[in-house]
Amino acid sequence: MNAITKHVWHVTGMDCASCVAKVTKAVERMPGVSDVEVNLMAERLSLTLAAIDGASPDAVVRQVEGLGYTVRKFDPSMAVGRPSQAPHAHAEGEAGHHHDSTHASESTLDIDPHWYESSKARIVFLLGALVAGAYVASHAVPEGSYWLYLAATLVALVPFGRRAIALARAGSPFSIETLMCVAALGAVIIGAAAESALVVLLFAIGELLEGVAAGRARAGIRSLVAMMPRTAMRRRTDGSLEEVPADALRRNDTVLVRPGERLPCDGKIVEGQSALDESPVTGESQPVSRGPGDSVVAGSVNANSALVVRVTETGADSTLARIARMVQDAAASRGATQRFIERFSAIWTPAAMVLAILVMTVPPSLFGGDWSVWVYRGLAVLLVACPCALVISVPAAMASGLSAGARSGLLVKGGAALEAIGTATVVAFDKTGTLTRGKPKVTDVLSVAGASREDVLALAAAVEANSSHPLAKALVEEARRLGLAIPPSSDAVAIPGKGVVAKIEGQAVGVGSPTWAEEDGRTIGPEFAAARGELENSGKTVAFVYRADLPFGVVALRDEPREDAAEGVARLRDLGVSAVMLTGDNPRTGAAIASGLGMKVLAGLSPARKLEEIQAMRRNGVVAMVGDGINDAPALAAANVGIAMGGGTAVALESADAAIMRDRVTGVPELVELSRATLTNVKQNVAIAIGLKLVFLVTTVAGITGLWPAILADTGATVLVTLNALRLLQWKAQ
Repeated sequence: MNAITKHVWHVTGMDCASCVAKVTKAVERMPGVSDVEVNLMAERLSLTLAAIDGASPDAVVRQVEGLGYTVRKFDPSMAVGRPSQAPHAHAEGEAGHHHDSTHASESTLDIDPHWYESSKARIVFLLGALVAGAYVASHAVPEGSYWLYLAATLVALVPFGRRAIALARAGSPFSIETLMCVAALGAVIIGAAAESALVVLLFAIGELLEGVAAGRARAGIRSLVAMMPRTAMRRRTDGSLEEVPADALRRNDTVLVRPGERLPCDGKIVEGQSALDESPVTGESQPVSRGPGDSVVAGSVNANSALVVRVTETGADSTLARIARMVQDAAASRGATQRFIERFSAIWTPAAMVLAILVMTVPPSLFGGDWSVWVYRGLAVLLVACPCALVISVPAAMASGLSAGARSGLLVKGGAALEAIGTATVVAFDKTGTLTRGKPKVTDVLSVAGASREDVLALAAAVEANSSHPLAKALVEEARRLGLAIPPSSDAVAIPGKGVVAKIEGQAVGVGSPTWAEEDGRTIGPEFAAARGELENSGKTVAFVYRADLPFGVVALRDEPREDAAEGVARLRDLGVSAVMLTGDNPRTGAAIASGLGMKVLAGLSPARKLEEIQAMRRNGVVAMVGDGINDAPALAAANVGIAMGGGTAVALESADAAIMRDRVTGVPELVELSRATLTNVKQNVAIAIGLKLVFLVTTVAGITGLWPAILADTGATVLVTLNALRLLQWKAQ
């Protein structure tokens, strides 16, 4: 069996989705290559390579460099979230080097040079000088102007012509480089050398502007990583402090964070109380109070008092670094609109080339037109045929929308999810921890005759001792608060959506919903029946406690709605999106909370029923499901788009299609608004790209515009589309 190795390179010079398509097509055609992934925002090429004849990493590098890009082996020391003391240093990795997690080596922290220092700028300056020199000389030596412009054109065509030939060999014969070179040479042949020189100059300027725009988009991601401090004050075992590089920190180290400093890691506060500005991660503009035991995230700014923090995650594993990688990867994923545009553009260019040939040949041969005039017009049509602006129209908007969302604490994993959120007709919410605070409190405890409230609570806490469910935690916390002795339990078994059974002192003890008790044939007891109704009508969750299959007591808990839950539901309603609560809680409790929020409720649902309800909703439209990212994985996966509210937890970042870092219900309508703003921007971009093409196609065939307006139209459309997309970077959650 042939050995297969994974390879990752850093590729610079890619400016738009067209570049990604060129690199992808060129590499996919090579022997032994598979699983090709080209990420524009991360400037990364990754693939797997089989050990067969003709397949080698060096061959891949030569193929990509032949297209005009710079290729370097990826250096894992430069991964996102790992600040480097030498940003431009890239060690050569081994050919087969690969991390267990490909996401650990997603991007470099190379700083783009100033636009005027780039190779594209140097080409523009050279061509500008040549064309300007030819223009001045043509006035001094008019009879030699043709040759001067010809010299400028040929010098300009050297780099572009080499790239066009390489692209044609790599499977992209209809590239913009090919179209531009053919049009420029054709113009020289028919005596329009001045316009030919201007065409190549405008083309070079367009490429430079695309590079500047791409650099601005990447800068938004790099700004996240730049918030990571390079050093940290680590506490030694003897209590003294030492300044160390931030990437030298390890889990369970303790660090001192002084007022005004940024946190160098994710962690938990050991000592101190302070206000933290967490806006880099959550988008929350107001500082939040944090104290001992609270989790904190890298990049947050400590506002007033010194903190001692125990490290939980560092470098590339920190929340901030994961967010940066997530935005990079999301920008590389393609939604339905982008895939359609790519398919459309693949047809557009050959069709436009056929039209150009017809424009060149049909009028002169059939209607006696002047060959030089119609060849000139056909060459101009070739330039109009370039699909660059159309291809970049969608990914440019999506990348800007994703970056803007990340800065507001709204993370979306790609174009497909971003599109779906904006088209959702209904949003289904889990109740506990999503619409409610997720921190229920014990409000009432009732017991059978001969038992005390403390006995009931102690048994309930013993059964739930090892559960992570919010209701279980509330029972245990209340028992500990009262100083109760919680007996040991064994053989605990959870029945999803119903309850938990465990053995305590040899007897089976169960804690669960009244419905579960009734289904299993247990009697509730008349002493509890009336109390149950009153408790549930007041919005409380009732749990029955059984010992040896006999009623032992009742515990009531209440989880208050989040302060912004009603506002979030109202904003969704204003956007024309209906909201429904899905809960396993009893109907009366669910109705009590839902009525206060102004939304529909489906209560008493088992996990299987939740899935069925979401599938039924999907038959009538696009459904978004919002959960806490921990207990709602099946329902999140069943919806068209799953949204996790996890407050920055790893589960919230990795599960679902989107995550609301601010942990606010109003983040859901904000996601809808962001999606709709992005989709509007996409429509504007497509209209600009196609509209300008059609206008200049008509004016070119009619002889109103010529070669240089055609290339200016292409460059102008690309620049307009890119600038329009960059407007989205200013979007902020309200």
